[in-house]
Amino acid sequence: MINILFVCMGNICRSPAAEAILKKKLRDSNLGERFFVDSAGTIDYHAGELPDPRMIDCGNKRGYKLDHHARKFFPKIDFDKYDYIFTMDELNYTAIVNWDREKKFSNKIKRITDYCNNFKLNQVPDPYYGDENDFNYVLDILEDACNSIIRSLENDKSNY
Repeated sequence: MINILFVCMGNICRSPAAEAILKKKLRDSNLGERFFVDSAGTIDYHAGELPDPRMIDCGNKRGYKLDHHARKFFPKIDFDKYDYIFTMDELNYTAIVNWDREKKFSNKIKRITDYCNNFKLNQVPDPYYGDENDFNYVLDILEDACNSIIRSLENDKSNY
């Protein structure tokens, strides 16, 4: 089984949305049983909370179930457990890289926007202080990236 983790700051908007999107796309491609998908935040401010209600609403309208309870990234556990760690922005990428003090896991840490085909961005914007349009824009970006992630995983079937 391949383990995939999405990381943003609070784990209530972007990363749980990416988790829900990838889970659905993997199920729809009959690949769901081969992957474990999760999400985490670089801070624990929202630990235990469900995703932002606005993200839940926007995701539901697209058929995604956002029911993850926020948690903080745990370097001692998550680096070993996950095969891929996708970060949403440079701040979170830097945090994860810095927690890998011995640089043993650098091959696992990726910027999710590197997988976008239709968007040329260096980060997924945080919609927290925005409106419904901002949440939908984030979903558009994450759908694009998740489509490419699946193609990448399918092309490297030696992973599973």
